[in-house]
Amino acid sequence: MHMADALLTPAVGGTMWAATAGTIAYCSRKVKLEMDDSKVPLMGVLAAFIFAAQMINFTIPGTGSSGHLGGGMILAILLGPYAAFLAMASVLTVQALFFADGGLLALGCNIFNLGIFPCFIAYPLIYRPLVGESPSQRRIFLAAIVSAVFGLQLGAFGVVLETVLSGVSSLPFNTFVSLMQPIHLAIGIVEGLVTAAVVLFVWKARPEILKYADSARSLCGLSLKKVLVGLAIVTVVTGGSLSWFASANPDGLEWAILGVTGSEEVEEGESGLHAALAWLQECFAFLPDYGFAQPETSSEKVAEEAAEAWPAVDAGTSVSGLIGGIMTLALAALIGLLLKRRQRPQVG
Repeated sequence: MHMADALLTPAVGGTMWAATAGTIAYCSRKVKLEMDDSKVPLMGVLAAFIFAAQMINFTIPGTGSSGHLGGGMILAILLGPYAAFLAMASVLTVQALFFADGGLLALGCNIFNLGIFPCFIAYPLIYRPLVGESPSQRRIFLAAIVSAVFGLQLGAFGVVLETVLSGVSSLPFNTFVSLMQPIHLAIGIVEGLVTAAVVLFVWKARPEILKYADSARSLCGLSLKKVLVGLAIVTVVTGGSLSWFASANPDGLEWAILGVTGSEEVEEGESGLHAALAWLQECFAFLPDYGFAQPETSSEKVAEEAAEAWPAVDAGTSVSGLIGGIMTLALAALIGLLLKRRQRPQVG
């Protein structure tokens, strides 16, 4: 559900950038009050895990479409909403800058859609009431699925609104929304199952993490070694090898655009800002589309071969998964460290 710049006008993209930047500033102030030595590595490892997990598109049977994990609910449940939003911003920034996944103009929209709705609406209004004061495996399982579906539905609707407000005439509201919502319902169910599996693993290993995240309490004094090691192993395996098994079908957004226009992509915007941001992204993206850069003459051939081969065993994909995970971990952990350091009182 990563939006491309072509779907947005500078006005809409800029407005969403401003809204997202304001939310990042607000979350940073809140995180200063709760960040500690234990939460920094957890924030980094979870961000890296979400990066790797988002590389795997799973097929939606009978549709010709695919979907990938959003991850916002996992982050919110295990980190609390404020740290979760910053972790999601780290994931999407690394993806856009260095892997050309999602546009730079659209980055504000993507962070908003994948961060705001799960962290600040689905988590407090759906997940927490369903889990209640006495969490159980059944309650957590149900709450994870329902909240993940709800958050993704809101995110998909956000994409539709942002696109329509931008005046992309080939994507009329009624037709676009009638395709986006059902396909993301199916994707949301799978995301809910993955969310439930991850959260239940952490709950069984360290139930205090969920309780402390909910109440914004410090994790100091808790041993997180089992959780961190388990998540790190899954991240390396996912990014390094399971990413080969990603579906070649268009994702839910591309599938919906295809259903309306007959093409998976909308023509790139003609404004100078669109061109400048496209050039900037090209300069930074050293592993575009999660693989080694290919000469323009062979890119289509490579794409066709990748679509035919499954699993698509590719060194470039593995390198992208591992390097991207490390970069995301480093960025999220750096944010946590900077906020933690500012929290310390000055002496003298």
